Amino acid sequence: MPQKLHVVTGAFGYSGKYIATRLLAEGRRVRTLTNSMQRANPFGGQVEAHPFSFDCPDDLVESLRGADVLYNTYWVRFNYSFFKHESAVRNTLILFEAARQAGVKRIVHISITNPSEDSPLEYFSGKARLEHTLQEFGFSYAILRPTVLFGKEDILINNIAWALRHLPVFGLFGDGSYRLQPIYVDDLAALAVEQGKHGENVTIDTIGPETFTYRDLATDIAKIIGIQRPILSMPPALAYAAGWTLGRWMGDVMITWPEVKGLMADLLCTDSPAAGTTRLTDWAREHKDTLGVKYASELARRKDRVKAY
Repeated sequence: MPQKLHVVTGAFGYSGKYIATRLLAEGRRVRTLTNSMQRANPFGGQVEAHPFSFDCPDDLVESLRGADVLYNTYWVRFNYSFFKHESAVRNTLILFEAARQAGVKRIVHISITNPSEDSPLEYFSGKARLEHTLQEFGFSYAILRPTVLFGKEDILINNIAWALRHLPVFGLFGDGSYRLQPIYVDDLAALAVEQGKHGENVTIDTIGPETFTYRDLATDIAKIIGIQRPILSMPPALAYAAGWTLGRWMGDVMITWPEVKGLMADLLCTDSPAAGTTRLTDWAREHKDTLGVKYASELARRKDRVKAY
């Protein structure tokens, strides 16, 4: 009997790479859909790559035909000149329709905690719209709602450590009392692959075992990497302006105002039980010598479609 096909979006990127790795370890046949056909393939010939082809849905259907499960990680973090949330929503709807036409049996979809179609923040309203549409499409589905991911390819946690290492002070947006529940990227991947084996429709808050205030997160990381820095409460607009300026200096977007508002609204925290087991503090201690040594640029990854993450 031929192996069942599993399709992972973005297997040459961040979370998709961990999902593909776990599928391969289980002996699955894996294909990826990607916007980065020239990016280094960490899997060699084990994972075949097809372009997303959002502008040619018939080709996208053929790339998905015969797939048992689609693991969808496709999204954009913020609006920029050549990628926007609106486009990510539109493209994902094209992907869902192509999956329907191709006969995909189940979709494991990566969303975000606390999505709401009424949210003034496009990240959360767009994710909510996609969840609602997926539920109406008639697929068997698992919706996973992570908060912040951490791992060696991470941006947010790495750049907090980078700022602590390189700046004279670390500024908080307000008092820093808003909370985060980071989850290890491989814990997310393990849950995604497990959910790909089931048939029931589920929505899971995919959070890690530790809950931090933003202030405590910065304080703990500073201690772990052995850095002493003043961690100061600042007016949110002033702290954002500093982050925006620093991002411009680094040729990147370090933080956006909608991200600040999402943080301060406690949208990266839920009351659900932990779905992951790896503690950020334990992982950071294991990687304390490299965490934050180099700046991780979101735009560099978006612009360079060849270099490996």
